[in-house]
Amino acid sequence: MAKNLVIVESPAKAKTIKKFLGANYEVIASNGHVRDLPKSTMGIDIANDYEPKYITIRGKGDLLAELRKAVKKADKIYLATDPDREGEAISYHLSVALKLENKKYKRITFNEITKNDIKSSLK
Repeated sequence: MAKNLVIVESPAKAKTIKKFLGANYEVIASNGHVRDLPKSTMGIDIANDYEPKYITIRGKGDLLAELRKAVKKADKIYLATDPDREGEAISYHLSVALKLENKKYKRITFNEITKNDIKSSLK
């Protein structure tokens, strides 16, 4: 059983990173965004200080269920999305959708997918 969970954006990155980290790490891809504003309604609650109303993107429910199971098993959770605005948004939505607020998780980034860069990010 993996003690550490690393969530990345793409399946290709997940496969490469898993090779570098070994058996104590489970690496799962979010396949990009998991939540978005609804297309059929305004997407914000005007009466509640313009609070956004996010919904799970169609087809991502099974992936989120898989991620929730992995989160329950993990001692440490790393959100390792890209170091750009889109990556930050994906990490934010993952933290909310997976209810990580009360769990220990860490937001990490790396600029290249090399063994040294990944291992140093996880310290």
